[in-house]
Amino acid sequence: MWRNTHREWGIVSIALHWISALAFLGLFALGWWMTGLGYYDGWYNLAPWWHRSLGMLVLLLTLVRLAWRLFQPAPALPGLRMERLAAHLGHVALYAMMLLVLTSGYLISTAEGDGISVFGWLTVPAVVSDLPNQASVAGIVHWYGALAMMLLAAGHALAALKHHIWDRRDTLARMLHPRPARRGDTRHP
Repeated sequence: MWRNTHREWGIVSIALHWISALAFLGLFALGWWMTGLGYYDGWYNLAPWWHRSLGMLVLLLTLVRLAWRLFQPAPALPGLRMERLAAHLGHVALYAMMLLVLTSGYLISTAEGDGISVFGWLTVPAVVSDLPNQASVAGIVHWYGALAMMLLAAGHALAALKHHIWDRRDTLARMLHPRPARRGDTRHP
């Protein structure tokens, strides 16, 4: 099942979710690690290059994910009204933090007017540069935004585990593997 239904996530949504989760965790770990590198460390220039290149790919992935989400139905959430509202607000906050972190990273890297090389394949142009203290302000936003996103992601994971273990709902199972559409289930809202 490639596409979502009103009851189940499709394989595209599941793949985008887990690839995004791993990519953001990897970028966070890489970013944290590279802040401790010394000037004479061999990775001092290479680690930020990897971080920027991967960040631009993750930005593209996130935009694809948002577009996919706009045109696909989201499966109905189980639980009480307040649980559903909290889940919805949590997802909105996660998407907002993803965009904030990726955009602020872009603004750090383009502050001097230079584009971002993505693994030497292409260069993402510097559309915004030379704002007052652009790199410094964007750096603060990027760091604290990344921390907030990791906390939100941890809360998201804990909520999924709570629903799976404590409530005995299939919320986590639905995001681990697609199940065939049930009879009478429509694929569009």
